[in-house]
Amino acid sequence: MEILKKRILEEGIVISDQVLKLDGLLNHQVDPELTMEMGREFARLFADQGVTRVVTVESSGIAVAFATAHELKVPLVFARRKKTLLADPDALCERVPSFTKGIVTDIMISRQFISPEDKILFIDDIIANGDAARGLIKIINRSGAELVGLGVVVEKCFEAGARTIREQGVRLESLVKIKSLAGGRIEFEQ
Repeated sequence: MEILKKRILEEGIVISDQVLKLDGLLNHQVDPELTMEMGREFARLFADQGVTRVVTVESSGIAVAFATAHELKVPLVFARRKKTLLADPDALCERVPSFTKGIVTDIMISRQFISPEDKILFIDDIIANGDAARGLIKIINRSGAELVGLGVVVEKCFEAGARTIREQGVRLESLVKIKSLAGGRIEFEQ
């Protein structure tokens, strides 16, 4: 997506050789037009998969996952990161480390919102080391649902996350692939 690359170059802030801050368009502030365009692209990429639900992990993936679910005309379910007093005691749960937060959290989805009859499209904002993605994939697998694919807005090709997910046999589609952040410069994969 050329428009996404352009916006990343304009608004992305390289924090280090490993960290790209995209708060202005993805992780703190959301551009509705760009987000809907991303959702349309994911819907196009996975249109032939018979998706019955879109899932994501709270919170940065929610906007793009919503746009995708809207285009596919299916429900969106997001894995919660915090238990509430109303949480389903029988929820599907997985412990995952968070690189950006520097902590380990539980992610959970109520069994009421995911079933063996579902064909799941998992949408996420960024894939780096892939810990959260692997955790949600485990939840989807335990539910008995079929994971038809994973769509990520930004893939950091210099980290192992996307590669390890693909090695599991999961179809992973990225809107933008970043080859390097070395020297404070964003370099896209061709």
